[in-house]
Amino acid sequence: MSAVKKFAFGFMSILLILLNGAVSGCQPVSSIVTQEVTPVNREILRVFCAGSLILPVAELETAFEEANPDVDVQNECHGSIQVIRHVTELHESIDVVMTADHALIPMLMYSTIDEDNGQPYGEWYIRFAGNRMALAYTPSSRYAAEIDSSNWVEILSRPDVKIGLADPRFDATGYRALMVMTLAEDEYQVKGLHDHLFRDAFTYPITRFAEDGLTDISVPEILEPKSDSNVVQRGSSIQLLALLESGDIDYAFEYESVIAQHNLSSISLPDEINLGSSDYAQQYETVQVTLDFQRFSTVKPVFRGEPIGYGITIPSNAPHPELAERYIAFLLSPEGRTVMKSVHHPLLDPPVCDQPDKVPPQLKGFCAGAE
Repeated sequence: MSAVKKFAFGFMSILLILLNGAVSGCQPVSSIVTQEVTPVNREILRVFCAGSLILPVAELETAFEEANPDVDVQNECHGSIQVIRHVTELHESIDVVMTADHALIPMLMYSTIDEDNGQPYGEWYIRFAGNRMALAYTPSSRYAAEIDSSNWVEILSRPDVKIGLADPRFDATGYRALMVMTLAEDEYQVKGLHDHLFRDAFTYPITRFAEDGLTDISVPEILEPKSDSNVVQRGSSIQLLALLESGDIDYAFEYESVIAQHNLSSISLPDEINLGSSDYAQQYETVQVTLDFQRFSTVKPVFRGEPIGYGITIPSNAPHPELAERYIAFLLSPEGRTVMKSVHHPLLDPPVCDQPDKVPPQLKGFCAGAE
């Protein structure tokens, strides 16, 4: 079934979808659930994914359903942390989980037991794609004609510039933006850069503590920008795109794939800080973000800087695990790779398996093995 006919959930507003020409299988969460009539001979496959995968999974849906007419794929998109909360906290029956941070899967799914079956919600994942952080803007952004790779730090620091930030409590882009600015402070030798942009922007500040070569960024339980703040926060990074288009913000940290998909202007960040190069993995590890509250019942999330990796898995309580395996195999196949490349999000070659002995046999052949 075409993506235009889908009604699923997600963080983006309908306005955002229309503005960006991205009417897809990931539709916004609504208080009214529209029931779709599905032929009885088609199985529903529920795919929950990070917001940065909205366009890729819509294209995958179309291609997969053409090759598998017995399956009706239904996508729902959120910030990566929220995706997993739908499994572990809300106990929804989901077939495929795709996150923008592969580390979330073992952190939040391996350690949480499904009381119905006594098993962890997850025991394996495949790291299937990467990305890079970049600074997105439009020709209407303040100082758009002036900004370049040599002065973007100074321009972001100007008091009349509005910066969009995805909520780091729910979205991987949000906590990665905080990492990028801390790394930039060291890279450009601009003391206090991170604090200047973010610490005083919130009613309860985002604080930092540096010791033994590691800077810990602590995000409080209540994170609300002050009314006069230059920071505008939204639940997910995708929601910031509409604000860029409308001029309500001037700049936002986004993934390079998303920027390309929406034809935005951008400043490429150096590998030393863009979280996209394995050559600088040790440098990325000098920063981490801690969620300073117990949103999850079993763990306190701590996100260590590392090269960006997307993760995919099948929850242990998935209603259609065989179909989920078929979907992931399609994603990792040459046809799936072609689809992903067409929307500016190429896959790792080869993907990497965590816990390869527990990966379903149908999928093991795609993986490079454990790191």
